[in-house]
Amino acid sequence: MEVSRRRAPPRPQRPAAPLPLLAYLLALAAPGRGADEPVWRSEQAIGAIAASRADGVFVASGSCLDQLDYSLEHRLSRLYRDRAGNCTEPVSLAPPARPRPGSSFSKLLLPYREGAADPGGLLLTGWTFDRGACEVRPLGNLSLSSLRNGTEVVSCHPQGSTAGVVYRAGNGWYLAVAATYVLPEPETASRCNPAASDRDTAIAIKNTEGRSLATKELGRLKLSGGAGSLHFVDAFLWNGSVYFPYYRYNYTSGVATDPPSMARIAQSTVVQFQGQAALVCGRGRHLLLSSSLVEALGVWAGVFSAATEEGTARRSPATTALCLFRMSEIQARAKSCNWDFEPTEHNCKEEKPENVQPIASSTLIHSDLTSVYGTVVMNRTVLFLGTGDGQLLKVILGENLTSNCPEVIYEIKEETPVFYKLVPHPKKNIYIYLTAGKEVRRIRVANCSKHESCVACLAAADPHCGWCHALQRCTFKDDCVQSESSENWLDILSGAKKCPQIHISHRSREKTTVTLVGSPSLWHSECVVKSVDSGRELCKARSPPNETCTCSVPARAPHKDVLVVNVTFSFGSWHLSKRFDFTTCSSLRECPGCVRTGCAWCNRESRCIHPFTACRSSDDNRNRQEPCPVAGDKHAPSKTAGAGQLKEKARNRTNPGVQVFSIEPQKISTLGKSNVIVTGANFTQASDIVMILKGTSTCDKDVVQVRHVLNDTHLKFSLPSSRKEMKDVCVQFDGGDCASLGPLSYIALPHCSLVYPATTWVSGGQNITIMGRNFDVIDNLIISHELKGNINVSEYCVATHCWFLAPSLKGSKVRTNVTVKLRVQDTYLDCGTLQYLEDPRFTGYRADAEVDTELEVKILKENDNFNISKKDIEITLFHGENKQLNCSFENITRNQDLTTILCKIKGIRTASSIASSSKKVRVRLGYLELYVKQESVLSNWYYLIVFAVLFLLVIFVAVVVTKHKSKELSRKQSQQLELLESELRKEIRDGFAELQMDKLDVVDSFGTVPFLDYKHFALRTFFPENRDANNKNESLMALDALICNKSFLVTVIHTLEKQKNFSVKDRCLFASFLTIVLQTKLVYLTSILEVLTRDLMEQSSNMQPKLMLRRTESVVEKLLTNWMSVCLSGFLRETVGEPFYLLVTTLNQKINKGPVDVITCKALYTLNEDWLLWQVPEFSTVALNVVFEKIPENESADVCRSIAVNVLDCDTIGQAKEKIFQAFLSKNGSPYGLQLNEICLELQVGTRQKELLDIDSSSVILEDGITKLNTIGHYEISNGSTIKVFKKIANFTSDVEYSDDHCHLILPDSEALQDVQGKRHRGKHKFKVKEMYLTKLLSTKVAIHSVLEKLFRSIWSLPNSRAPFAIKYFFDFLDAQAENKKITDPDVVHIWKTNSLPLRFWVNILKNPQFVFDIKKTPHIDGCLSVIAQAFMDAFSLAEQPLGKEAPTNKLLYAKDIPTYKEEVKSYYKAIRDLPPLSASEMEEFLTQESKKHENEFNEEVALTEIYKYIVKYFDEILNKLERERGLEEAQKQLLHVKVLFEEKRKCKWM
Repeated sequence: MEVSRRRAPPRPQRPAAPLPLLAYLLALAAPGRGADEPVWRSEQAIGAIAASRADGVFVASGSCLDQLDYSLEHRLSRLYRDRAGNCTEPVSLAPPARPRPGSSFSKLLLPYREGAADPGGLLLTGWTFDRGACEVRPLGNLSLSSLRNGTEVVSCHPQGSTAGVVYRAGNGWYLAVAATYVLPEPETASRCNPAASDRDTAIAIKNTEGRSLATKELGRLKLSGGAGSLHFVDAFLWNGSVYFPYYRYNYTSGVATDPPSMARIAQSTVVQFQGQAALVCGRGRHLLLSSSLVEALGVWAGVFSAATEEGTARRSPATTALCLFRMSEIQARAKSCNWDFEPTEHNCKEEKPENVQPIASSTLIHSDLTSVYGTVVMNRTVLFLGTGDGQLLKVILGENLTSNCPEVIYEIKEETPVFYKLVPHPKKNIYIYLTAGKEVRRIRVANCSKHESCVACLAAADPHCGWCHALQRCTFKDDCVQSESSENWLDILSGAKKCPQIHISHRSREKTTVTLVGSPSLWHSECVVKSVDSGRELCKARSPPNETCTCSVPARAPHKDVLVVNVTFSFGSWHLSKRFDFTTCSSLRECPGCVRTGCAWCNRESRCIHPFTACRSSDDNRNRQEPCPVAGDKHAPSKTAGAGQLKEKARNRTNPGVQVFSIEPQKISTLGKSNVIVTGANFTQASDIVMILKGTSTCDKDVVQVRHVLNDTHLKFSLPSSRKEMKDVCVQFDGGDCASLGPLSYIALPHCSLVYPATTWVSGGQNITIMGRNFDVIDNLIISHELKGNINVSEYCVATHCWFLAPSLKGSKVRTNVTVKLRVQDTYLDCGTLQYLEDPRFTGYRADAEVDTELEVKILKENDNFNISKKDIEITLFHGENKQLNCSFENITRNQDLTTILCKIKGIRTASSIASSSKKVRVRLGYLELYVKQESVLSNWYYLIVFAVLFLLVIFVAVVVTKHKSKELSRKQSQQLELLESELRKEIRDGFAELQMDKLDVVDSFGTVPFLDYKHFALRTFFPENRDANNKNESLMALDALICNKSFLVTVIHTLEKQKNFSVKDRCLFASFLTIVLQTKLVYLTSILEVLTRDLMEQSSNMQPKLMLRRTESVVEKLLTNWMSVCLSGFLRETVGEPFYLLVTTLNQKINKGPVDVITCKALYTLNEDWLLWQVPEFSTVALNVVFEKIPENESADVCRSIAVNVLDCDTIGQAKEKIFQAFLSKNGSPYGLQLNEICLELQVGTRQKELLDIDSSSVILEDGITKLNTIGHYEISNGSTIKVFKKIANFTSDVEYSDDHCHLILPDSEALQDVQGKRHRGKHKFKVKEMYLTKLLSTKVAIHSVLEKLFRSIWSLPNSRAPFAIKYFFDFLDAQAENKKITDPDVVHIWKTNSLPLRFWVNILKNPQFVFDIKKTPHIDGCLSVIAQAFMDAFSLAEQPLGKEAPTNKLLYAKDIPTYKEEVKSYYKAIRDLPPLSASEMEEFLTQESKKHENEFNEEVALTEIYKYIVKYFDEILNKLERERGLEEAQKQLLHVKVLFEEKRKCKWM
């Protein structure tokens, strides 16, 4: 709600002028600032809250318990107590009528053992579930299971009470709990049935460290027979005892007949009842709402309330009270008698407990208190009070515990009642947690910043606030820098006299001294006195050691012309200044006023002079500490916050003829009310009439003089503004007794939540409803229109609703919005908007008589957005000779085309004749009156004639149009054939020229190659699906030892491969996990590889040996891939990495040189026909001058901020950003913290700037609602244009994913025959054929050819005439196996080598550069790399594939190059074979070094766990295989041992 204010007209003067309106509103708004008050909102109403010293805040709501951090911004954990994932209440709990106690499913929330040793801090929770269950959980995480639990510990009734406290006694921790276990009322007793032993229990002690929270012997204090139901409010420890404040309560009627009491038991391991005492806090206040122990003071504070149920008593200014009791007196008066409890022994004659009276000076009476929390800060007692209308009050008690007027430090906007428990922040005493409804707020305990001066700050006597010299503000101590220094911080103990103040004094005739009063002498300072007019320094000095600076100005004649001086004291990092104006010295006639301005007062002459001159008389006294004579004590009456303190008169007389009856209104806003009427009798007989308003008992009264005596029975008063509260009002006549008028409520300003309906018709008169709160204090309702100004409307308001008729706005524009405003005094509150639309349009009506006594009238209306109710419409039917019948509204039905309003006329006799004779219907909608005519009914012959004429006309038009279209089609076909021929010629010529002339500037230096580290390279190679292999940590030493048994491992692998459901994916995963486990045992892994490869050859020899290793269908094939990746990672990084990265970079550069469709990723330049953008438009290069604004932010960085960038006119703005970003990176070598997704482009045109976006309001929208992305050409950006790059201010999400509703270069089919670029080419869209652009494939191949050949030759090269160890070793192994198997066909060995190295390793790398580099692979790059990988594999193939004209372009592209590559590959294989063989020691040394490199790279235990999952899945099959194999008996025993270890570990886990 916005508050707009206008200047109020001058009011009649009144004696009570509280605060100026603006100042008061600012003061009122101060507590409600929400910037620093974090709010936690729960799903259900909050039932309990507690804060631990180290583990955050715990909030119970519904059936959930949340653990929050102290800032309330993050939830640390959550416990679902009833149903997982659901916090809803099992039974709906309606909020009770206050001050009746509320209902909750959470009964106890007690952190304890905080800071203790294992198991550390604990949290005891009590719930109504499971017959009043109680649980003990670790404080750190609610999701952990409970350590102990028990049932029937707390009340199982949601409205039943429970209070408890945990304490240490002996060597254990005990829970003392008091609860309402049984509610005698029948409707509540059936909800849960406690055990018979608990039915008469009131207080019990439980051992929290037992297995269950069972009650020990003598652990109960029973209710006495006549006690009834007791409602326990709190439990606390004091002086070796446990105290339970409570009151007797009838849960059905809500009546409490006796004062609350305090029960006391010993802080022991068994119940030892020590008595009870009654707590008296005024008459009738028998309900106890909240409790707080101020332990440091030995005082207990409670909020007491009288019942305010319907039919008994209304809420009054004295309904609630805060009372303080001394604990020593409660302890002394508590007696162990058979009143509410059954003690073990008692000798009492008293019938009732002894009353304990509160500390009278500290009692505070208020209309609606709900909660209290007390503490001691700097020897001052501070009480925080919650109210029923959402206020948090702060009360500071004086030295004799006298209460001051409460300060409002926070107000909840929604005015939700404050929860009965206020919780302090356990670590920072500047915060308190305020709970209300479903919300918890962290509130600052003081509004220190509202005090603008040091004197005001310390005079407020708020112990939380002090004056910070460094900041020159009133702050909390923690907010003041270097607050630990006494020189920088003044608290209330220092007193306002310690505030530094600059004084000018005259200590002799010759000089005037400027000093600082109130500052400690230890401050090292400088002081300067300077003339403001001339800027001349009159004096400058430094402070001597341990003294304050003093500056002396000589009393010379030139100085008397100085009219204004500025005095400055400097204390290192902060300064104190004051300006003195001497222009009015000679005109001042009073000594105090003269001295206050800095002038000098001459006592003998009784005149005020300039301070830099001397008195005429030698006996002068000028401006000393106390220079002014004291005439005598004059005590001015102290004024109240409203209109001054009323001086009580000793006389006690009344005017017997004057009477008062009532006051209207009884509710006013916090702004006050200028016309409050008091009714009575004989008012003209009285002369001195004042109204006295008294609110909170410790605040001053407001005394208001009568504004106008209207007549003998009516008085008019103008009441001042005030804060929210209920006040007692009385009127005093002629100084006599004050005649009571009852309560008057100051309530918050109105708040609107909904205006309904939100649309109305321009003629007005519709019933409009406003919903919200506090509407009973508005003065009037206003409709604000931009042309007609403010329009007063007649309204009817109650507290939560206002109704009014929308005024007519005839003559205004058809669619207009008006603002609904509420006027309260001179303040206007915005309440929402009301939209005016064109009046409804009616098309006709039908009258139908179903029976002769009832007539249905259906009125047809065009569809609109109006919500018409029965109250808005009045319908009259005219028939015969102007006869009228009222039609009763029934309903409104909206159809696709029209809206039907149905009304009925009942109680007639001739409905049919009335229907046939009806002429028109009058419809009144508010102020709109319309006459609607009956729908016309035409004969069938008429329709037939019209249809025949139209049919003939259509045939004639069709013949004419067909002939015209035929001629037009022939002409267009001729034009299109000519256009096609011209386009084909141009495209062929351009393609030829490009092949001959185009040259791509390959970047020779591209910075550091962004290699991935070995760990990520291996993971991406082993697990292409990004499987996470670092999520567990278990000890598997036994399984690791078993895997190192070669016979066992080979047997396991063969057994697994024979299982039908051991899929290809499972085989690959098993191989990868095995590689990780044996990463540091490469020698052993290599021996396993050899064994498995030989076994594979045995399987393949029976069939086709050429197919071996071709697919990944076995564990050994994936194992070989991983082994090659491990062993060749160094060769890949040192030899192949740089040319491979250059290839990817060059390919990207060539693709981006031409148009790229951002939606489909297709491009003009590509290697893959499937990714060819053949629907290419005409494009041209645009040279841009790009300026980077404040990037980087460090201005001193050596960065080129202005660069030239070439883009295409068909590039989207996003593509242009990428090219600009890459140019910046290439130019400066570093992004300097700049990220692509956080930059924006702005076009500079003269002094104008326009932000460039892919989609904005100027975007072209095609057919079917498809939006065409904006391009450089769309914004008509020309060569040399300046583009500014700036960082986004707002948070930016990830890259935009465009949907099917967008297009870029490839237009929808429906747009294929149109040109959307402009009107000048419409109808001349170019004909496109895909085959016209196949030369672009060749152009791309030529551009990257040299880089590609460099890459291929780096792969099949032999650096220093040595092959990588892994390749030489494995190729020699394959040659040896071929000889052993008597394989003479050289092609078989060639194929084995090709399948093991190029196919199994290099192709995987070539197609996936992201496995090697930290880059992102686009789908288009993937398509191009697939063509390159195919050419690479063709080079290793022995088969000759004849290619014809119909062969795919992917094969044809490198057809001429393949023969050359094949020869080089054969030479490569021969060179490796001719190299001397590796010795076993050389290979073992290489593998050992590689193993050491990869130590601690992976969590091998995780891989072992995954391997065990496969073993245990097929455990029986593996075990059977081991039993059949000889020599594996020991492995069989080890496997069984491993399984036992796993099963034991699973049993030990916390489930």
